Amino acid sequence: MKRLTNPFILFLAGALLLAGSLRASAQTPPPLTDAEPQIDSVKLSYVMSGTVTDASSGTPLPYVTVSIPGSHYSTVTNEDGDFTIKSPSRPERIVFSLIGYRTLSQNVGQGEGRNLQNMRVRLTVDPIPIREAIIVADDPYIILKEAIALISENYPKTPELMECFYRETVQKRARYIYISEAVSNIYKTAYSDRSTFRDRVAIHKSRILLSPKTSDTLSVKVLGGPNQSIGLDAVKNSDFILNEEELKNYRIEMGTPVMIDGKPQYAISISPDQILEYPLQYGTFYIDRGSLAFTRMELSLDMSDEEKATKMMLVRKPLSLRFRPKELSLLVNYRTEDDVTRISYVRCTMRFTCDWRKKLRGTSFTAVNEMVVTNRQEGEATRIPRGESFRETESLFDKSSLYLDPEFWKDYNIIEPSESLEHALGRLKRQADRRQ
Repeated sequence: MKRLTNPFILFLAGALLLAGSLRASAQTPPPLTDAEPQIDSVKLSYVMSGTVTDASSGTPLPYVTVSIPGSHYSTVTNEDGDFTIKSPSRPERIVFSLIGYRTLSQNVGQGEGRNLQNMRVRLTVDPIPIREAIIVADDPYIILKEAIALISENYPKTPELMECFYRETVQKRARYIYISEAVSNIYKTAYSDRSTFRDRVAIHKSRILLSPKTSDTLSVKVLGGPNQSIGLDAVKNSDFILNEEELKNYRIEMGTPVMIDGKPQYAISISPDQILEYPLQYGTFYIDRGSLAFTRMELSLDMSDEEKATKMMLVRKPLSLRFRPKELSLLVNYRTEDDVTRISYVRCTMRFTCDWRKKLRGTSFTAVNEMVVTNRQEGEATRIPRGESFRETESLFDKSSLYLDPEFWKDYNIIEPSESLEHALGRLKRQADRRQ
């Protein structure tokens, strides 16, 4: 795996492209123009919101897939288990699914008005029946190879255009210093060639808020942004980990099976088995036992060699700044609809510390990027022109507007901000207002 094609470096936020960006932020970037083509949009008049918790403990459940059956509208719960989902008409039901829990189809009810708030959704653990747990005879490596061979059958056979919500944040210690969000259109070719060369992303609408404090400027550059839905789709991107040459570098073992959407899943774990010039990953692949479709991936970069991890993650920094990597992890969810499995959610987390050599203590930073597919175009997909596509070398800052409009996302499905993020949005907005 060559460094420049490793998709792990492609997600790392334009949010972290803060070298000069924070200092230059007093000036608003050029006005954003709508990218074409767009998915035909309709007014999302009905708004349903609530919280998803564990039925036994009452603990909020993050990253639960929330979808409206019979439509392409979907989202995920935030870290507090909260969700908001919108549709052009009041749905009869909303479906909630999460790994290890029973999928729940909850009636919405008629009620009055167009807003249904404070829904209380409780998911129960879905245990694996004993007969499903007897999998000792299965060879995990052979299962992985068969699942890879069936990708062209299990995933879209024709190009598709999807609408997505994307968010990237950066925290300095526990304080948010950067928040950027976007609605993007993503064009994906058929999965049969397992190539991302012709896949494209176009930014339709975006906004940015960042700390105006000079002390929050971080002169570190990494690549990334909304293209993560392309580079980190390991099922489609054969240059990533799911190829025979790369898998030879790993120890592959069978893990404890789980249930996803009421279907038993193989859980196949990987860990480094070779010492190479670049770091490998630890992780787990979840594979549907019936169709052998990949339904979920959890990966984390091996941090045992700090120098190798730094070379993988970092593009540029000042000579006197020390960059110390702590974590680079990835979660990718896929969702099956009408016997076709598609990418639905990507979340990447990067933790590191930075300090100037004259200082004794470093400052911790956390960058989180997440993308959820919220809608999909029916029929033949319209390709995004190359001139309107988002480039890997671009920061989302280059495409965003520096303001906070309460109605900015009114007609879109988004990931509901967590409570801490809501507070940060208000604080950064007040700081920006004081500077104007």
